[in-house]
Amino acid sequence: MAKVPSSVVAASGLVGGYGVARWTRKRQLGGIVLAAAGVAAAQQWRERAGGTAAGVLSAAYVAAFAGSHPLAKKVGAWPAVFGVAGAVALASWAVADRRG
Repeated sequence: MAKVPSSVVAASGLVGGYGVARWTRKRQLGGIVLAAAGVAAAQQWRERAGGTAAGVLSAAYVAAFAGSHPLAKKVGAWPAVFGVAGAVALASWAVADRRG
């Protein structure tokens, strides 16, 4: 079975985490989705690109989550989430996925 690219896992974690939190009205459930996808993506990043790259991409993932909040005040919640998810997916693809 083919592995899901880490870029898809990371973007899905950001979008899915927000979606779950919004639709269930339980932020903790969204946090679980966000964290689980982040851990899965970080493991793939480490396997494919090494520990340093995994650390940098993990920091980008957390920064994207945090940065989506102030961005949402300017452009709206969903556009902010999709924007940061796309940025993380692009970074993930460039560093880890395009090689394999």
